[in-house]
Amino acid sequence: MSEKKFAVVILNWNGQSLLERFLPSVVAHSPEAHIYVIDNASTDNSREWLAAAYPGVGCIALGHNGGYAGGYNAGLQNLKEPYWVLLNSDVAVSEGWLKPLARRLEADAQLAALQPKLRALRQPTYFEYAGAAGGYLDALGYPFCRGRLFHELEPDHGQYDDFQHCFWASGACLVVRAEAFRQVGGLYEALFAHMEEIDLCWRLQQRGYRVACEPASVVYHLGGATLQESSPQKTYLNFRNSLIISFLNFSPGRHLRVVGQRLILDGLAGFLFLARRQPRHVSAILRAHFHFYSRLPQLLKERRRRRAQVSQEQLKGLAPFRVVAQFYLRRRRRFAQLPRI
Repeated sequence: MSEKKFAVVILNWNGQSLLERFLPSVVAHSPEAHIYVIDNASTDNSREWLAAAYPGVGCIALGHNGGYAGGYNAGLQNLKEPYWVLLNSDVAVSEGWLKPLARRLEADAQLAALQPKLRALRQPTYFEYAGAAGGYLDALGYPFCRGRLFHELEPDHGQYDDFQHCFWASGACLVVRAEAFRQVGGLYEALFAHMEEIDLCWRLQQRGYRVACEPASVVYHLGGATLQESSPQKTYLNFRNSLIISFLNFSPGRHLRVVGQRLILDGLAGFLFLARRQPRHVSAILRAHFHFYSRLPQLLKERRRRRAQVSQEQLKGLAPFRVVAQFYLRRRRRFAQLPRI
């Protein structure tokens, strides 16, 4: 058996151009890892190009597109490496990026999920939206990051260069301990795409594991390669999945209060989209809520299944405040300006 402990696993769907652009840096800077591409039933020339250009990279071909969650769950099943890096196909890695991550995982057996610092490829001195320097969750289930509140990105001046435990690690570059991933049942496939890493990290913490960001490792994320930030489909998935994971994971009683308050705040978000003349995003929010309420019987079953399996550990990185109020009412635009978590 190989001594390499890392598997760097890239999920691809019709992304030949992204593989051509970003895979070279992954191959060049990841000598500690086996590299795999999970192909989510692409219809372009991705698999043929990969076989010709990088025959040493493993290709795991799937028969249908299961999204981020289903694609990774299926593709990771037979991998033997103890540490997996779920890497977006539009991420450029830097030299030595795996070494600090390996040191953290080797030093702490309870550290189950980890991310590097994410910078924006288009603006390399700024943090990147999808994870910045570690993810957090507010009292109503809204995600935010060290270095990013809503769409406000901070320049990286080294202000978040300390290793930090957090609530969730970014799915753009998610380092996960294989044993822990299997123990919690992998990614929740009903989410399809967006926020499934938050749900995974939530369940990992409920099992007593820890999640962290290691800023000594830096990668650069293009972002929006599959769905643009302005896409109504992305709005739909984000609002829908945020409701779902809040309902599934918050403690009894609190989950109902959160959903009730989210109904009001998501309605206000709809009015903002309407004021900006973006009616398709209003429709996306409505569809998200209707989908959520229509699936309540199935979600109740899933919630009962989860509650029977988890312990009630104190969750790190779950903020007691409402980030919407901090951002819009108190005008706090930087993570460091928020109350202490």
